[in-house]
Amino acid sequence: MFNSVFNEIENGLSIQMGVMCTFVSLFLGIWIALIYQAKEETARQFKVALALLVPLVQLVIMMVNGNLGSGVAALGAFSLVRFRSVPGSSREIVFIFFAMAIGLAAGMGYLTFACFIAFVIGIAAYLFYQLPQRSTISARKDLHITIPENLDYTEIFDDIFAHYLKQVDLIKVKTIQLGSMFDLYYQITLKEVKQEKALIDALRCRNGNLNIVVARRQVNHDEL
Repeated sequence: MFNSVFNEIENGLSIQMGVMCTFVSLFLGIWIALIYQAKEETARQFKVALALLVPLVQLVIMMVNGNLGSGVAALGAFSLVRFRSVPGSSREIVFIFFAMAIGLAAGMGYLTFACFIAFVIGIAAYLFYQLPQRSTISARKDLHITIPENLDYTEIFDDIFAHYLKQVDLIKVKTIQLGSMFDLYYQITLKEVKQEKALIDALRCRNGNLNIVVARRQVNHDEL
């Protein structure tokens, strides 16, 4: 059973327990930062923030333990962070929550439990993020075509799309150059990745050799 080290304290927090909790929290913060950077090179500022977040949360939890007024004040302080932060990726948010959870456990005195969870979740996160991505993602593209206003974009490319694409969705139509041209934005999935150039050549013959852009699909699944 995981027990809190504070259960053995009767007359408040001792210096030895406070120092021990702080050093354990700092060690676990460094461990989390090392796991985070194992996948790829990351910004130094975020790694330092992860390493220091654990002991800072531990300190706050130790100070508000059993004090309702201090707990409400700490909750208000944490809520301010939301309005001073830019949106992060799902990976960054997971590690921030990971660090806060470990800091919470350490601040309540469950040092053995904090070490156990940090090790298990850290190894699991490392293994999950090391898994290779599906190679079929390269067949999914964003397609941008410029056509003159006299072409009917609803049907002009249907035969070409049927020949080269498994899936095509018209996302947006935009007029440019005072309405004399249309910009068409598609999300497509190629039947064969090697046919990308052939697709572009066929589209160039149909749109009068105007601009055509094929780019990697811009997705937002990595954000929360």
